[in-house]
Amino acid sequence: MSDNAPNKYIELCSNGIVVPNPADNPGLVSDCATLLAVKDTLEGTTGNLDWSTDISVSDWDGVTIGNDGVSSLSLSYSSLNGEIPPELGNLTNLTRLSLDENQLTGAIPTELSNLAKLEELNLANNQLTGAIPPELGNLANLMKLYLLNNQLTGATPSELGNLANLMYLSLADNQLTGAIPAELGNLANLRGLWISENQLTGAIPAELGNLANLRGLYLSENQLTGAIPAELGNLANLGSLVLTDNQLMGTIPPELGNLANLRMLWLNDNQLTGAIPAELGNLANLKWMYLYGNELAGAIPAELGNLANLMYLSLADNNLTGAIPAELGNLASLTNFNLADNNLTGAIPAELSNFANLTSLELSDNQLTGEIPPELGNLANLRMLWLNNNQLTGEIPPELSNLVNLRRLLLDGNRLTGAIPPELGNLAKLGRLNLHGNQLTGTIPPELGNLANLGYLHLHGNRLTGCIPSILRASLGNDEIARIGLPFC
Repeated sequence: MSDNAPNKYIELCSNGIVVPNPADNPGLVSDCATLLAVKDTLEGTTGNLDWSTDISVSDWDGVTIGNDGVSSLSLSYSSLNGEIPPELGNLTNLTRLSLDENQLTGAIPTELSNLAKLEELNLANNQLTGAIPPELGNLANLMKLYLLNNQLTGATPSELGNLANLMYLSLADNQLTGAIPAELGNLANLRGLWISENQLTGAIPAELGNLANLRGLYLSENQLTGAIPAELGNLANLGSLVLTDNQLMGTIPPELGNLANLRMLWLNDNQLTGAIPAELGNLANLKWMYLYGNELAGAIPAELGNLANLMYLSLADNNLTGAIPAELGNLASLTNFNLADNNLTGAIPAELSNFANLTSLELSDNQLTGEIPPELGNLANLRMLWLNNNQLTGEIPPELSNLVNLRRLLLDGNRLTGAIPPELGNLAKLGRLNLHGNQLTGTIPPELGNLANLGYLHLHGNRLTGCIPSILRASLGNDEIARIGLPFC
């Protein structure tokens, strides 16, 4: 922009069309001139903005007029591919600046810190680079700061902890490094904190436990280390705690059982050790409990059976031992239940058949013994039943044929005996049936040919006799046919 550009644009904005009564509206004339001056820089090559001196500034794309000038600039989804002009910092009456969902590049101008009245700054989902300006911590009235899904680098400025009115802070999905500033614990009005999907390191600051109004804490997919601070148990209003996919160590603090409003507890894919605290059974509103992919040990607390609203429970891929508590059968709302890849022993509780809404039951890769409870045939909504790679004995219950919505039935790698129930041919939606690696005897039921959706059928490694029904040729495949070692009928 040339040196005489401001005067040029002020003259254009004083034509009586773009700003009515320009002499009485000097602030609006100045804002109009600023917008005209930065138009090309902001829109880039698209030319999408209709900002023109032929129409009133109040009718310009994304522009809202207040008492003293432009109060809001909202250009979300405007296909802008330029840069954010520093001159936007001259729009001192702005309360909202939304440039999200574009293809803007370059840095965030420090001049935006001049917008003293700003309440919302949304630059999300662009291609912005460089560091977050520490000067943004001067925006005393800011309530919403959204910088997610850009390519921002460097540290999270500790100055953001000065934003006393901030309610929502999202820096997720960038390339930020360094530690989470302890100063963020000063944000007394904060309700949502999203810093997931960065490259943050160091410990979770215990000071975050001071955020009394926090509803959601999302720190997943970073490189955070150390223990989960027990102080997080002070967050009485917290609804979501997502610490997934970090390098967190130590035990799960029993203080998390104090989070009476918690609905989502995601601690999966870390390096957590020790036992699952029985206090987690106090989380009466919990819907998601993901603790899989850690190094948790000990028994599953029977108290988890108190979680009446729980829908998703995954404790898979840990080192849990002992029996599956029969009390888990009280989880009437459960839809997904995964205890796979542990060292669980004992029988499968018949009480698991109480899960009226269950769609997936995964108990594979444990050391479970005893027979498959025929009561599992009552799980009318079940789509996935994975009991493979245990030490289960006895016969396959024909009652499993009642699972009319079943897509996957994996019973391989056990010690099952007896014949393959011909009733399994009633499972019309079944796409995969794995029975290999057992001690099954008798002939292959021709009724399995009724399974029109069956794409994978594995029967090898048993003691089957007779012949293979020709109708099963497509489902078996050449390798499986060779392994079974029987002729076709």
